[in-house]
Amino acid sequence: MIATDVSLDRLRAEGEQFMQEISREYYLAHAGHKSRADLQPVYAKYAAILGPDALALTLEAFKNAPGDSEERRSARLLLDWQAEAQSARQLASLDEREIAWETSALVRVTDTRAIPFEATSIEIANNTNAAERHTIEAARAALVARELAPMRLERFQRERDITEQLALAQGYNAAFELLSGIPLLALKAECEQFLRDTQPLWDEVFPEFTRRVLGMEPGDVTRADALALFRARDFDAYFPPAEMEAAVRRQVREMGVDPLAAGRVTLDTAEREGKRARAFCSPVRIPDEVYLVLRPHGGQTDWMTFLHELGHALHFAYMRPDLAFEYRWLGDNSITEGYAMLFDHRLKNAAWLNRYTQLGASRLPAYLRSAGFEELHYLRRYCAKLVYEVELYGGAVRWDSLPDLYVQLLSDATDFRYDGADAFVDVDARFYAARYLRAWQLQALLDETLVERFDEDWWRNPRAGPWICSALFGEGQRELAHEQARRVADKPLSFAPLVRAVERMLG
Repeated sequence: MIATDVSLDRLRAEGEQFMQEISREYYLAHAGHKSRADLQPVYAKYAAILGPDALALTLEAFKNAPGDSEERRSARLLLDWQAEAQSARQLASLDEREIAWETSALVRVTDTRAIPFEATSIEIANNTNAAERHTIEAARAALVARELAPMRLERFQRERDITEQLALAQGYNAAFELLSGIPLLALKAECEQFLRDTQPLWDEVFPEFTRRVLGMEPGDVTRADALALFRARDFDAYFPPAEMEAAVRRQVREMGVDPLAAGRVTLDTAEREGKRARAFCSPVRIPDEVYLVLRPHGGQTDWMTFLHELGHALHFAYMRPDLAFEYRWLGDNSITEGYAMLFDHRLKNAAWLNRYTQLGASRLPAYLRSAGFEELHYLRRYCAKLVYEVELYGGAVRWDSLPDLYVQLLSDATDFRYDGADAFVDVDARFYAARYLRAWQLQALLDETLVERFDEDWWRNPRAGPWICSALFGEGQRELAHEQARRVADKPLSFAPLVRAVERMLG
């Protein structure tokens, strides 16, 4: 037995307080309300529940719980949280430094022109001149290689070392599989097969879009050009910024759900200096205080992003408040990402588009073909990211060889030329790419289930929303994604329904 005054009940009670305080710091910094996140004082305040005794306690609970019991499920989530906390606590100073850098760094494009680092992706996406895009991208990559990439590399090196020193399994990747419940290597094999299976389709559509939309030859495009291509400017007029929130809120209300969850959800969609370019949802107090934060890019990109983050926000805001701490705050984020994608994929549904946007029937085929191309691109990109990140964390490839591997895998999968400067920057920590991929698979099954239960237009059926809030959102993240797929759809997760959907959109 562990001789300590830390108990599972104390972990849950103080863990909730810790998660609220640390989440608020991240929210304020990333939303541009603060120039930095003060993480270290929060970790110091809750040192008793984030230290070795707490880790040992949860490890013992995990080992002693019966194999398929609820106790085992709960203990695994608490152990995963504690293992991550060992890294996060020790790396808080690096995270503070990185956040402060991101909010203050300037990309110097010329002697007389500088762009805030957080705004460069927006600048590139909105720029119609390829030469200017490449100039901005070159300046951004040089700055990243010089200043940000070394910070990120240090973090990954230390995170891997800290996790492996816990001796939970043989290496970082095996520890992740144990703690997350995600079959990582099996998913990697699925991704490699998906890339092979969809290569002929990609080879067919990629040249068409680069030539028609960008006016560029396929061999000349870079990742900067991808930002401009998927910005889909040709459709801007049909996705006016002023109508976005009203249209989406109307749809959610028609589905039988309050889009603001009786005030528990706050929408932050205004431009603000220091706000991250990448949108996010921040649950500060689950389910009572949830923020949706978006920095506008323009056009259909904002509509899709807003729907995605609203899926997250409603999930957090409609969780049952009586769920245990670990089922509200922890768990398989493939679940919440699946709900976010279920919402953002409305922009790939012809009937939804016809009802809530100004596209009109004559423009729908062209838009849907563009959306199918974008979907295939991001699926291939994330499959390649997962393959790369398995090597990044696996330890078999030297750190100084990883940039070349990153460029090879991502460029081969997408045909957009990547820059090695991003090898440690274009990574979502702790295999979040795996969560996204499983979320893609889950949303496809959830959509099929909702169609079976509530018809093709379930997204405006007033009976659908209450069922979603109860059967899905209300359960938090107690289940793993493949468990929910079996419970709700009685099918396994796979890429097959996604391939079928892409083929339909491409015609």
